[in-house]
Amino acid sequence: MTYALITGASKGIGLSMAHTLASRKYNLLLIARSEQELTAAADELRNKWQVEVVWLAIDLSSPDAAARVATWAGGYAVSILINNAGYGVWGNFADRSLSEHEQMIQVNAGTPIALCHHLLPVLRQQSQAYILNVSSTAAYQAVATLTLYAATKSFMLLFSRGLRRELKNSNVSVTCLCPGPVKTNFIDRAGMQAIKETADKYGMLADDVAEIAIKGMFRKKAEIIPGAVNVVTAFMTRIVPKAIVEAVAANLYKTK
Repeated sequence: MTYALITGASKGIGLSMAHTLASRKYNLLLIARSEQELTAAADELRNKWQVEVVWLAIDLSSPDAAARVATWAGGYAVSILINNAGYGVWGNFADRSLSEHEQMIQVNAGTPIALCHHLLPVLRQQSQAYILNVSSTAAYQAVATLTLYAATKSFMLLFSRGLRRELKNSNVSVTCLCPGPVKTNFIDRAGMQAIKETADKYGMLADDVAEIAIKGMFRKKAEIIPGAVNVVTAFMTRIVPKAIVEAVAANLYKTK
């Protein structure tokens, strides 16, 4: 069996996708920042599913992170690349430091793009391979106070669709996952405690999102939006005037 490489794999959707793939007997290459969390996740996955699990602790906001990951993974037959790592910076654009924005752009877009470029030659060597890029329903409209986050997610959605078209006659299928609110640590890391109660009430479980995502990836879907409400919401952004959609989004995520 070949390997699945997953970024942001120590918790949340990434860890849930690792379990989903391990249940299908895929060996795993796990990438995240925390060595302690990766060790715990790897032990859990090995014990539960009896698959090989190898991990690398690395900060994906580093400009050379993707190259280092690709070098580390060079000895493995990678047939699945899941660019899951990502986070949000909440607040008015001018109120947050430029370095905060640049690090988020690197994790959400720069490193995933570079990983796709570095690993495509490896993926092409497999009989069938998959790229799953994790975006968000934030990709479908501008979101004030999450302005740059939404922009990076829109970027990843469009990149994924374009790359999918380029690779349509190859053995590599490209899928983009666009979940809505999910019960993970995203809210805490972004400092969005003001809306935590709402997010916890309406957010999907990471395990459910992961199962939908992996099934859709194997079915070679272009785009996956988990949850009926999220599907309807995304559809509405296409037919409702942008000014109205953006006003609603701004009200949902306002800082005061």
